[in-house]
Amino acid sequence: MNTRALAWRGRAGARRAADGSVMEGAARAGLTARGVIYLLVGVLALRIAFGDTGRQADRGGALAELADRPFGALLLWALGIGLVGMALWRLSEAVFGSVGKDGRSARKRLLAVARFVFYAFVAYSVLAFAADRDNGSGSSDRQSRDATARIMEAPAGQWLVGAAGLVIVGAGVWIGVRAARRTYHRQLRLGELSPGARRLVDVTGVGGGVARGLVFAAAGVFAVRAAIAYEPDEAKGLDDTLRSLADTPLGPWLLVCVAAGLVLFGVFSFALARWRRV
Repeated sequence: MNTRALAWRGRAGARRAADGSVMEGAARAGLTARGVIYLLVGVLALRIAFGDTGRQADRGGALAELADRPFGALLLWALGIGLVGMALWRLSEAVFGSVGKDGRSARKRLLAVARFVFYAFVAYSVLAFAADRDNGSGSSDRQSRDATARIMEAPAGQWLVGAAGLVIVGAGVWIGVRAARRTYHRQLRLGELSPGARRLVDVTGVGGGVARGLVFAAAGVFAVRAAIAYEPDEAKGLDDTLRSLADTPLGPWLLVCVAAGLVLFGVFSFALARWRRV
């Protein structure tokens, strides 16, 4: 092999290593940004449970809360850029495969595509809010009702809304079960965790994942109810879904538990940003 070929292979290897470092940084920045949003939503939901109803417990409320902090505008842009990194990481998983023995399977690639679309939308909404706080991010409740109404106007729209609701319910159950079974262990560099860090990961991973799954499932149930009643206003966004938990026989304590779980999921996202295999 001649010197030129060796040099070319060396440059190609260095370029792949650099690309891997960039994508790893994007993934960890995205996980951190996700953690910030869930942490803020959980705190806002706790405030609602204890009587403070001034701000919505959803992404828009979390962004408004962040905007009120010192250097709020800078924090918003950093959050949006981090979520762009998350979307690009998921896109790379769809194209090149993810870690794990079945990381290149069609199922994992399709899941990565869905996550890319979701985080691309979230990143866009955060950056739009950073650019224009008056028009960037509307209420999740209004967005859910508007989207449900538009879908219901389409042919077979009622069935589409019902099917989407069932999919969301299934996703919520899937998220909660996977968290309870601690399947996230497969994604972690467990050898780097001390006993204390592992306990932290398991408490936040299980508690946060189950709470997140419950919120997804509850939102899906409301979408199914909207389809059955043919009433778009029955659909609920994150804020209304969380508030509805306080109307159960358990009263505000169910909302307290779920809100605390969302805070835990935020902390779990920070742990993933530190110890996840990317």
